[in-house]
Amino acid sequence: MSKMNAVGWFDIYVDELDRAVAFYETVLGQKLEEIVDPTGETQMMSFPADMNVYGAGGALVKSKHANPGMGGTVLYFSVEDCAVEETRVAAAGGKVMRPKFSIGKFGWVTLCQDTEGNMFGLSSMK
Repeated sequence: MSKMNAVGWFDIYVDELDRAVAFYETVLGQKLEEIVDPTGETQMMSFPADMNVYGAGGALVKSKHANPGMGGTVLYFSVEDCAVEETRVAAAGGKVMRPKFSIGKFGWVTLCQDTEGNMFGLSSMK
């Protein structure tokens, strides 16, 4: 049996889906795509993903089963240079909580808060 990565998918819970979509599309410079929840209970917008390559796909989710907020799990988006996306965060309605800093041989990280109150990271090797 082959090894699997620990994360296969992620959900980021939101209160205002349109606002959150606009925020992440602006910061990451990528379009999100609507996906249908087979249960009909949630609204979902997926981050671009190829499920056959390294890493995990995920979506913004508006659901009665969970709420956004600070604390707990932090998701890190892989980017070319986190300083670039960091410059887009405030203009998109979020906050930079800790500007780009070194994590040694593992590269660089910026910690941010989105429009919904979720903490997330930007991670790059330069």
